[in-house]
Amino acid sequence: MKHQLLIIYIIFILGGCATHPTVSTTPMVQGEKRYGWSWSAENVFPYLWYRYGLSDKDDIGIRVGPAIYGTGFDYSRILYNKGNKWDVMNLAWSLNPNYNTDFTYYKFKQRMNKDDTPGAISWWGLRMMYIAKGITGGTSTRIGFLLGGQPNNKWGYEIGYNHDFSSMPISNLFDFSWNDTVKADSTLNRRYGDTPHTDPASGLPTEYSRLTGISFRIYVNLEMTPSAAAD
Repeated sequence: MKHQLLIIYIIFILGGCATHPTVSTTPMVQGEKRYGWSWSAENVFPYLWYRYGLSDKDDIGIRVGPAIYGTGFDYSRILYNKGNKWDVMNLAWSLNPNYNTDFTYYKFKQRMNKDDTPGAISWWGLRMMYIAKGITGGTSTRIGFLLGGQPNNKWGYEIGYNHDFSSMPISNLFDFSWNDTVKADSTLNRRYGDTPHTDPASGLPTEYSRLTGISFRIYVNLEMTPSAAAD
């Protein structure tokens, strides 16, 4: 079992082949600019990100990674904002071996320190992910949950998982012998035999793999530039 877990972990680190944006964790104003870098386990290499405030409710983001990993763009809009809580809708497109489109609904909350200054930020979200054409040429539709936190304005993290119910039952998520299970069970083979989790040609996780649904990211804010109107 330990050997199997190690293999799963190595594959996970070497590429889950689906990437996601680094959104703004606080509301932006028109003309505001932010940039930094992120490292995600599913992306293998760090990527640079840049965000620009279109208004006090809308902002856009661009990501640039090495080769095709991590590159993409996204749009965010604040749907609710009251006190130390706000909700954000984000639409994102990412370029990678299993290039994906995301729709994510975030709920943010900022803690207030004893001196009434803004403190750490936490959030959770619901995400729908669509892979129109993956490594094996198939389509994957996923839905999942994520959690994140930003202890200070320098860095933060996010972890989540999106499941493809057409590729395997959620009850078998921790079945580390899933490939053998499918082959041994005729009923499962009829249902899931055409959704391979590993690409025979490259050995990478396919659009159907549970590894493709895993997301873990650490990001660093390098600069926050106020808008000209705020100066």
